[in-house]
Amino acid sequence: MDAFATPRVTVHRDGDDLLTAGLGLAGLHGATPAFADPAQPTPSELRRRAIWSSWRGIADLTPAGGYGTLYGSTATVPGREFSTLARLPGASQPHRVTVQVPDGFDTQRRCILVAPSSGSRGVYGAISVAGAWGLPRGCAVAYTDKGAGSDYFDLDAGQGIALDGTVQPAGSAPLAFEPAQRTGSGIAFKHAHSGDNPEKDWGRHVKQAAEFALQALDEAFPQQAPFRFDNTRVIAVSISNGGGAVLRAAELDGDWLDAVVAGEPNINAPDAPPLYDVATEAALLMPCALGHLGVPLPPTAGPKCGELAETGLVTGGNDAERARDAYDRLRARGWTDEALRAGSLSVAFDLWRSVAATYASAYGRFEPNAHPCGFRFATVDAAGAPRAATDVERAAWWADAAGIPPGAGVMMLPPSGAPLDSLRCLRGLWTDTGAAADHVRAGIRETRAALPRAGIPITIVHGTDDGLIPVAFTSAPYVDFARKAGREITYWRVGHAQHFDAFLQLPPVGAGYVPLLPYVYAALDRTWAHLYEGAPMPVDATIATRTRGSDATLTAEHLAIPVR
Repeated sequence: MDAFATPRVTVHRDGDDLLTAGLGLAGLHGATPAFADPAQPTPSELRRRAIWSSWRGIADLTPAGGYGTLYGSTATVPGREFSTLARLPGASQPHRVTVQVPDGFDTQRRCILVAPSSGSRGVYGAISVAGAWGLPRGCAVAYTDKGAGSDYFDLDAGQGIALDGTVQPAGSAPLAFEPAQRTGSGIAFKHAHSGDNPEKDWGRHVKQAAEFALQALDEAFPQQAPFRFDNTRVIAVSISNGGGAVLRAAELDGDWLDAVVAGEPNINAPDAPPLYDVATEAALLMPCALGHLGVPLPPTAGPKCGELAETGLVTGGNDAERARDAYDRLRARGWTDEALRAGSLSVAFDLWRSVAATYASAYGRFEPNAHPCGFRFATVDAAGAPRAATDVERAAWWADAAGIPPGAGVMMLPPSGAPLDSLRCLRGLWTDTGAAADHVRAGIRETRAALPRAGIPITIVHGTDDGLIPVAFTSAPYVDFARKAGREITYWRVGHAQHFDAFLQLPPVGAGYVPLLPYVYAALDRTWAHLYEGAPMPVDATIATRTRGSDATLTAEHLAIPVR
């Protein structure tokens, strides 16, 4: 397969493994794995820390949260990894693909789980979703960063990230991301600056990862070869952006995909506003609107109601009236009170701004340091001024970064002027005229979902309280769109589930919400029974959960997982 660079094969046994890199549940919940030489970590050290970071960024691993006891697995799974830089026809940048093949691969029930990363995370970004379920069962798991990931490029030093996670100078080794234009200063990263608008190809990334998995299985088990789509089951599963990617994979022609499980999917459904529209409006109005609901926010969170009134974005003679007006505007768009309350997490962590700035660059295909609203990315000094990155900082990017700054020492530098002006600029790339806005809107149009292929069992699991990718703008209109065309989809709406299971580690969040991962695993269980045992697919469910509140630990009674 010419699309794949020479694979790197590594063995993981005897104190190392595929699922937790030898850390186990206690190690995943423990301190950050250290590097013997922080400036030059080894590939195995980088892998262990990348797996640790990926688990920590997705799952609630605290004892009270029930992971590993009530649901989920961190079993020791020895095996091999096959890694490559895969490239789609016409793409300027590769996407990472890593296939984990357990020694206990079930050759009688050949199974591949394909798992595109959640959010913009690196290649292990869905390990707690797919690996935790599939590897102990004897399935191979194929991960892809779907054209995003943690492969940052230092424009000042001219260095990027190689296949093994180490930092290398441009030209000395194939890099997972090297921007076409390397002028200027600061940091470039693949999701924003690849020039490929990778979201339009999410489904193709998933299929290409499945193709590489077949190749890896041929190499791993030559006596059982050939592995083909007609003799190996393929299940695509992930959450968030990865959930959107597996739904996009279901659109592709051919009998290569056997089932899909999509958790909280970011899917650009017809007749629904795209995430960029939702996010840029929320960045402006939500901090004010939450005042109407009495939701406390940090003093620095978002524009104030008075600022919005001065620019005509809300009306009212005082802050209470302005907050009510902002609230009414969001409610009219489709926001529920539950989603708004959970959206306060995105406001508190300034996620709306970082998501909008990154996606604007991706959709508009803007080069590094050419963002139309003036956003840049760099390491900074104590005063917040940009500076050159150190060897130690660069060395940890691949393992530590979540794919969108700020994080791993890389910050998003705000444009000059008032913060409200930069948010209005981001909003204008959706609502205004001009070449930059035209480019962004054109990129968004390229990401519009089409119908899934008929006959694929699809299950969508989404929290009713999701405040980052609300069901009203994603899963609900997608399910309606697909069902009107005769597609059969199982749709589970999970009460008291918001977008970030990892945030449940914060006691106030854990007390008020339930995790989504148990329902994704349950959907995989039902899908497996359907594919291999002929059981019917599960029925739709609106799941009435019970929050933990002051209870010491999460129990099965809190979750109320459907029996069918």
